[in-house]
Amino acid sequence: LNIMFRGDDQNMLLNLLNFFSGGGLAQMGVMALGVYPYITSSIIMQLLQPIIPALEELTKEGDQGRQRLNQYTYWLTIPLSVLQAITQSTLLSRQQVGTDLILPNWGFTGDNLLPSLTIIIGMTAGTMFAVWLGQLLTEQGIGNGVSLIIFAGILASVPYQIRVLSQQPILLFIFFIITILTIALIVWVHEGQRRIPVQYGKRVRTMRGNRMMMVGGQSTHVPMRVNTAGMIPLIFAQSLLILPSTVASYFTASGGWLGSLALGVTNYLGPSSWIYWLLYFLFTVAFTYFYTDVMFRQQNLPENLQKQGGFIPGIRPGPRTEAYLNGVLSRITLVGALFLGFVAIMPFIVGMIVSGFVGSADVLTSNQSLIISSTGLLIVVGVVLDTMKQIEAQLLMRNYEGFIR
Repeated sequence: LNIMFRGDDQNMLLNLLNFFSGGGLAQMGVMALGVYPYITSSIIMQLLQPIIPALEELTKEGDQGRQRLNQYTYWLTIPLSVLQAITQSTLLSRQQVGTDLILPNWGFTGDNLLPSLTIIIGMTAGTMFAVWLGQLLTEQGIGNGVSLIIFAGILASVPYQIRVLSQQPILLFIFFIITILTIALIVWVHEGQRRIPVQYGKRVRTMRGNRMMMVGGQSTHVPMRVNTAGMIPLIFAQSLLILPSTVASYFTASGGWLGSLALGVTNYLGPSSWIYWLLYFLFTVAFTYFYTDVMFRQQNLPENLQKQGGFIPGIRPGPRTEAYLNGVLSRITLVGALFLGFVAIMPFIVGMIVSGFVGSADVLTSNQSLIISSTGLLIVVGVVLDTMKQIEAQLLMRNYEGFIR
């Protein structure tokens, strides 16, 4: 079963969910949810760590604490999968393939109860299998397994998109050039970092035979990446913008003030409105600062440096170091936030460029797949770069092992 989602307000949420399912939602199979519930669970756990002291303590307990946090993430994935299965099935029950409903027997009353429960259980089991497969790839293979699953789903849709665009060679050429330039920009920002010099003081260590030896004193650096938040701010911003228009779309047919309000929300927060793209840009920038600050606080870098005897030359350890690192992080995050904001509004920019060539005012609404491709390109490039680094590390480790033997 192949489902084509239109570009209206109700289907924007389905398009987003289909993206994180690796195209599984459009096939309406067991893997329809993909790993999106697990991603949501991971984000929730990260945001709860500064709020709940018990979770924050687990982050300081090493491997054992991380294993406990992973278990909590898995457990939270199950109810989120059930909730998302109900939401997606409810949305799909209103969709049609031709003249037939996609889920004609969806509901929790009468004869529809058993088929509906079967759908929920099957989709939840498919998500947990995908998560297990992703963890297996992480442990036994190279790279992040969950990211690789999303990566494979994105690439699987590329041939179809090329086949569609091949009917308009000018559009295909424009999108190809924009894609190459975007990849170059993503690589440049992804690899960008500010290296903070760190000096470790010398320490006296007692060796065998009561001999004293000076150890430590080496110089190193702490890399602070420009795009620390990754693609998470894009997910936050898009989900926040899609929700009001999705809810309002069910009340547009109502009369009175409720129908007028719902119609106004769908018009102003729809993908054809410049207000939508402006809010998308602003929300992405704001969430980038917020999520970067959360991740930096979880690393607790100033305290860890002080415990290990490290210090930044010219900066006094303690509050001065923390203030200095926060200032550096704030400045480099501005570049990362503006970059993610540009990625967010890229469909709007591409639509304006393409409309200048084809002379159509509806080009933006007719190319809604660009909303996904800009974010998907960020994931694809990030996964490729991270996987290449891990492969290089594995090759380097093999060389060291051969030298030791």
